[in-house]
Amino acid sequence: MEAENVDLAKRKAGEAAVDRYVRDGMCVGLGTGTTAYWAIQRVGAMVKAGASITAVCTSVATEALCRDAGVPVVGLLECEMAVAIDGADEVAPDFSLIKGAGGALLREKAVALAAETFVVVVDERKIVKRLGAVPLPVEIVPFTLPWVTREIARAYPEAGVALRGGAESPYVTDNHNLLLDCSFGKIGKPAKLDKALRKIHGVVDTGIFVGITSAVFVGTSGGFRELKRA
Repeated sequence: MEAENVDLAKRKAGEAAVDRYVRDGMCVGLGTGTTAYWAIQRVGAMVKAGASITAVCTSVATEALCRDAGVPVVGLLECEMAVAIDGADEVAPDFSLIKGAGGALLREKAVALAAETFVVVVDERKIVKRLGAVPLPVEIVPFTLPWVTREIARAYPEAGVALRGGAESPYVTDNHNLLLDCSFGKIGKPAKLDKALRKIHGVVDTGIFVGITSAVFVGTSGGFRELKRA
């Protein structure tokens, strides 16, 4: 898919999710990334047209976008979220996800869990038969970097583990943590891997989302389709 068509597909998915799920008077969760961007802009247009909508944001970057768009921002659980809308790096047939390429996985998962309905918006490239084609982000406490790296290597000797940004200028999350991008290959049991990784002392969370997603909107250059759960 050409870059122009990818951008259009992302826009179609983001806008369609807002049109389907967001109404005047709602508090909504808004995600981080290039597809969620279009959902934010759509909500902003609704607010400018007179709708009363507040947003719980998944990152500092999303907070800035919401304020620029005129969308009032509130904290987690300050209001009941009817829906949260966010992108994903991979979507499997059972609606399990890999998220975190944008570095906001911890807050994204918190918002997704707190919302009554969690809607994922992606383009066709993000749909996979099995998770694992992209590295899995793992958020960790900085002090524990050597320990977590060693423990993952011991448990998964064939996995590739890379500190995002590198040792010279590591990427720091909004929560002041570090991210490891871990290549496990095809992930047959994502829930099991997520649980095992989170048991390692120093791991805060992983980018595996299982049993959270309510709906998936897949954008195309000509519109969108709603993915059916396997």
